[in-house]
Amino acid sequence: MICEFYGHPASERASAAALASHALDCVLNCETRLGIIDDIHFIDLDRKEGLAVSNHLKWLANELPVTFVYVGVGLAERRFFADGLTGKNTVLAQTARRWTRLSVDPFRLTSDQGRQHWRSLLKATERQLMLAEHRPGMLTELAGYLFERTSGHIGSYFTLLMRGCYRAIRASSEALDRDLLDQVRLDEASEQARKQLAAALTHGTLSATIETAS
Repeated sequence: MICEFYGHPASERASAAALASHALDCVLNCETRLGIIDDIHFIDLDRKEGLAVSNHLKWLANELPVTFVYVGVGLAERRFFADGLTGKNTVLAQTARRWTRLSVDPFRLTSDQGRQHWRSLLKATERQLMLAEHRPGMLTELAGYLFERTSGHIGSYFTLLMRGCYRAIRASSEALDRDLLDQVRLDEASEQARKQLAAALTHGTLSATIETAS
């Protein structure tokens, strides 16, 4: 798959050893410095195939002169760093000694820092919007509403915006607002949490506004 990513012509007709050599050539020739492998939480370390994949990830990190970032959800809870081992056998695990764990905290509106992080995401997204009637502040003005709709989950957030942009283009409005986004149905988890978050935002328990000292 790495060779296919680089478009190597021999990616479909080479031995494992040859593919490893080709992958190394691609990394070196393209001066690659960072490799990102997502969704590693789907690796089942209780199965032989899962252990083989885990060992392959270690092999990649050893053989390719690249910094690898492996991304997953709940890896510690899935005993990923313990190689799926339990009890006294966990001391035999290699992953915990090879990898540095970097956690990514969820977006929250319970502090000014959390609200700043959320608004920074909205501002960064605004710069990527290609709607004809786009204007600065179109998303940040909806900071509370967007959190209410998505619970601050990045996947739900981008789904809401993509579906909203599609509706805006079809309707020729070429802009996002609350009325338009209210027409977008999201994942069940977001819809279930919306009522509670809306109540908290209405009663001031949560706020997307950053407090400033007077």
